[in-house]
Amino acid sequence: MKKIFSIVFAALLLLLPLSACEKKDGLTTLKINEVTHSIFYAPMYLADSMGFFEEEGIEIELTNGGGADKVMAAVLSGDADIGFCGPEAALYVLAGGSTDVPTVFGQLTKRDGSFLVSRTDEPDFEWSDLEGKEILAGRKGGVPAMTFEYILNQNGLYDGVNVDLNFDVAFDLMTAAFEGGTADYCTMFEPVASEYEAAGKGYVVASVGEASGEVPYTCYMAMSSWLEDNEDTARAFLKAMTKAIKYVNEHSSEEVAPYLQGQFASTSLESIAVALDSYKAIDAWVSNMAMTRSALDRLQDIIDNAGELPERVEFDDLVDTVYAQAAYDAVYG
Repeated sequence: MKKIFSIVFAALLLLLPLSACEKKDGLTTLKINEVTHSIFYAPMYLADSMGFFEEEGIEIELTNGGGADKVMAAVLSGDADIGFCGPEAALYVLAGGSTDVPTVFGQLTKRDGSFLVSRTDEPDFEWSDLEGKEILAGRKGGVPAMTFEYILNQNGLYDGVNVDLNFDVAFDLMTAAFEGGTADYCTMFEPVASEYEAAGKGYVVASVGEASGEVPYTCYMAMSSWLEDNEDTARAFLKAMTKAIKYVNEHSSEEVAPYLQGQFASTSLESIAVALDSYKAIDAWVSNMAMTRSALDRLQDIIDNAGELPERVEFDDLVDTVYAQAAYDAVYG
């Protein structure tokens, strides 16, 4: 992974300078490239559908990058003003020796969003129960897989020694492979995990994010030059996001779900609400979008544990908390 990010970064330095924000109908258009489209990122879609962005003079233009490396490429080339993915995308570039790296200026999720699904009901599940079992864990080198491996190692389980981690199945094919008979357990995001259980195909036995502790799982990043030229817009964007997070945390999932259905047309309101409840139960979203040093330290521990970290990076070289703290102060006063 770190080699891929370094190569992408080097190539994109040759491209044109970053584009400026555009004005449309009196609103500043922000081009945001997200790593994937998921209910896990509900506050961002809520901020749009409830008009919080518009209240702050912003209109968002959302595109799906389909991977952190592609999000990074979009930010570096100027195709996106803001990238939304795991901070490891920028961390790899920084650790590779570059100083012209996108700055992480806001954090949304503070835990892994996946859940462990078993073929059998295990109401008293313990991580030690995975000894001798095969688990579909995701793409090797990806943060979901590295986080899962970190948890196992913390519980005395090691791939190829007393547990078998299957990294061979692509993320979007894991559930189908599991249903087809591959492995004893599978990690799934919501609403897939709860829908799979509701269909009687398996049982959710644990939260990966709850077990791993707080990690800056998905964040907003932009080039330093863009932030310097658009300070007010960056603060306004995070203020709208903070208002949306507050709304999600203070209202029932049944109240929130209708505002999200436009983004997930093929998912029922009931499934959206169940997914929101699952993420609320593990305290998935931050209240203050300013990343903490301890969270970044744990992420680096996880990446290092997987053998994917070239070297540790300094918090201040990667993160700027000023914009997020200002947004939090404005909303919570």
